Amino acid sequence: MLELYHHGSSVCAAKVRMYMHEKKLDWNGHYIDILKGDQFDPHYLKLNPKAVVPTLVHDGEIICDSTVICEYLEDVFSDHPLRPTDALEHARVFYWTKAVDEELHPACGFITFLCSHRHIVMRLGEEGVQEFLDATPALSVTAGWHETKKTIVRMGFEAAGAATKVKLYDLYLHKMEDVLANRKWLAGENFTFADIALTPYVNRLDMMALSGMWGKGRLPNITDWFSRIKSRPSFKPSFLDWCPKDLTNDLRNFGSQSWPEVAQILDIK
Repeated sequence: MLELYHHGSSVCAAKVRMYMHEKKLDWNGHYIDILKGDQFDPHYLKLNPKAVVPTLVHDGEIICDSTVICEYLEDVFSDHPLRPTDALEHARVFYWTKAVDEELHPACGFITFLCSHRHIVMRLGEEGVQEFLDATPALSVTAGWHETKKTIVRMGFEAAGAATKVKLYDLYLHKMEDVLANRKWLAGENFTFADIALTPYVNRLDMMALSGMWGKGRLPNITDWFSRIKSRPSFKPSFLDWCPKDLTNDLRNFGSQSWPEVAQILDIK
């Protein structure tokens, strides 16, 4: 039995949900509300000391980190493969998953709190905010996430590195745009783990009303790619259905308020 500890807006959890849907796997879910601090519960910390989601439990074995979880699922369940057999395409998949884990995911965490989640956390009240921020482990999304998150929540776009993270995110969108000029999907002509790995990060921007980063002809290849992604049967149940309506509204509304500052950083008119 596959048991997944996950949250509706977590990009990493959505990645695993999409992977399991594409592989047609059955699973049981345990919802961890990371905006209320469920991830800091002692029971969950025993499963995932980083206090992040997702966590997979399979036949009693615990597997953490979304890329590792997806690779594990590919090894254990051979039907509906998402790993290319061609060595070059496989290397391309590794390029994208490595880039996500090393650079894009930390940037996404930063931008999500910058544009949306900091406003949600502030609803906890001063005491609740401080408790939430203090509960983040020293080693979490990144080694410095404990202090970084505090700065973002308190300072918003004035936080150190805010513009740099926005530009880094934009850099990867441009990398995707260039690659998609020459092939249908990120690793080749077939849909693979590379596309699943990047989908949450483009969708996060879309849900925060930041699609201006590629829309209106700015990055047309991403526009076409994302349209194909959204037409897949796995997209809606993996990304939209699990995100509560109030959170979906918060992401859109707070993101919309942040768009002028993002557009200014990227010089988008």
